[in-house]
Amino acid sequence: MSDKQQVRVRDVMTNNYQLVDGLMMTDHALSKMKETGAPVLIVDKRDDNDEYGIVLLSDIAREVLAVNRAPERVNIYEIMSKPVVGVDPNMNIRYCARLFNKLGFSYAPVIDKGQLLGIIGYADMLLEGLCHRC
Repeated sequence: MSDKQQVRVRDVMTNNYQLVDGLMMTDHALSKMKETGAPVLIVDKRDDNDEYGIVLLSDIAREVLAVNRAPERVNIYEIMSKPVVGVDPNMNIRYCARLFNKLGFSYAPVIDKGQLLGIIGYADMLLEGLCHRC
């Protein structure tokens, strides 16, 4: 396979996420997700020495809804996964899919030199990457 045919993460990543503060309450975060249709929350760094976090809808369902916690009383930092494993924007999507499979991911932030560029999920890799000629 030549370089011309390779699809990179940067080619298919999206900006469909919400960047939130870890102190935000879950009910407000859900409202932001609903308004924008974002499937994930990226929890912002507190400073340059901190790391990003991530919250999926499944995390909120498991940590709030399923255990009958009030979303207006649960901070995002209580349910986030942190540190998050970022994906290099130049990674081939085939390797990204292998990484997702190995680690059980469905989404990951795309990070370059400590800066958040976007997110990537299976749908992006399949519909925009693998099926780019469909």
